[in-house]
Amino acid sequence: MLSYADLDPRKKAFIFELDNVIYPEKDYLLQVYYLFANFIEFAETFPSGKDLTDFLKMAYEHHGAQGLFDRAKEAFGLEEKYRENFNKLHYTARLPLKLLIFDKILTFLQEIIVDRKQLFLVTNGDPEVQLNKVRQIEWNGLENYLTVYFAQEIKPKPQTDTLEYILNQHLLHRKDIVIIGESEIDQEFAKAGGIDFISVFDILQ
Repeated sequence: MLSYADLDPRKKAFIFELDNVIYPEKDYLLQVYYLFANFIEFAETFPSGKDLTDFLKMAYEHHGAQGLFDRAKEAFGLEEKYRENFNKLHYTARLPLKLLIFDKILTFLQEIIVDRKQLFLVTNGDPEVQLNKVRQIEWNGLENYLTVYFAQEIKPKPQTDTLEYILNQHLLHRKDIVIIGESEIDQEFAKAGGIDFISVFDILQ
């Protein structure tokens, strides 16, 4: 397991991705599916919210989020008009439960702040959806020290335009920064930018 104390103390800034790095993305998606299932039960009476929730959860765990509405539509005979509601919830959902940061990541983030280092979130994906997630994370006060960039508003990772912007805006050098992510895109982003990379799995293991 990698801890903050293991890192080069000369580092001045840390860049994190959001999904499956700060928190488990499934915690957001499963609540969105729960809200959708309850909306359908209210609108149509069939299927029950529980049955549809269970189906969406199982389908997501086996096949991922791609094409999930189509699977539910086929299984339960949902009308096409509900696709818009399903998609819109990803942007607007007010979750029943706050999204919780991975315990080890929370400790890591807190140690960064105590050490007076800079903390950035650079996330791919639709900015509105990602912002909706950010707003519903239990940050434990860390939000006061966090600067968020939605890469799509500049250029999606692994393109390094967002990184270059951070370097210029915050007067940082490449050697000052560590990027923490979980995907090949994050690795490519770090490599293309000449920045040290840490896999989040090294922290979470």
